[in-house]
Amino acid sequence: MNLGGDLRDPDQILAYLLSFILATTIHEFMHAWTALWLGDPTSRDLGRITLNPAMHFDPLGFFGMVMISIGFPFIGWGKPVPVNPSRFTHRFGGRRQTGMAIVAAAGPLSNVVQALAAAVPYQYAVRNGIDLGGAGTFLTAYLTVNVLLASFNMIPVPPLDGHKILMGILPSFWQPVLAPLERYGFVILLLLFFIGGQLGSSIVNPIMLPVRNAIYDLVLFGLT
Repeated sequence: MNLGGDLRDPDQILAYLLSFILATTIHEFMHAWTALWLGDPTSRDLGRITLNPAMHFDPLGFFGMVMISIGFPFIGWGKPVPVNPSRFTHRFGGRRQTGMAIVAAAGPLSNVVQALAAAVPYQYAVRNGIDLGGAGTFLTAYLTVNVLLASFNMIPVPPLDGHKILMGILPSFWQPVLAPLERYGFVILLLLFFIGGQLGSSIVNPIMLPVRNAIYDLVLFGLT
């Protein structure tokens, strides 16, 4: 999931949309692959361990990506990867949430790695005064999309990855307290971003921005 900003020109729109498709595909692939690595073959049996974007396509989520690529504030997502923690071969001391946290973390981590992959040639070009043209437009979009995907998904509200990671870190007694939020998490997100207005921004931004800035500092090595 992610958010958009100012309206963009056609070349930028295409670059951002392609970036969303590629970044989201790898994000969901890593969820699926990590679940299999932990012993759950559910995603493999459904054909989700693939880099074919069609297998991770969600119509409403893709519409959100298009809107963000144009420049509208919106939420976009890929098709969620089904995970059955009861099939993990490692029991993590009986805490299924720990395995789910590892699967959840694989998605944002993949976006950080992708952002780094885009930042290296981007930095080289900037430092050496090289005009990359259209490639530069794509690298900028790909870097931005991946950083935002990573930071937004780390917000600890279901169904985002940050919530699953939080559940894997917190002591077990928090499970029955926070579990009911999973039924209403997506509604909460919609309220924050489409109804909450300034209040929603004041809640989300302090959570997302420090993570986003930290990732930028990591992948850009202090480049300004």
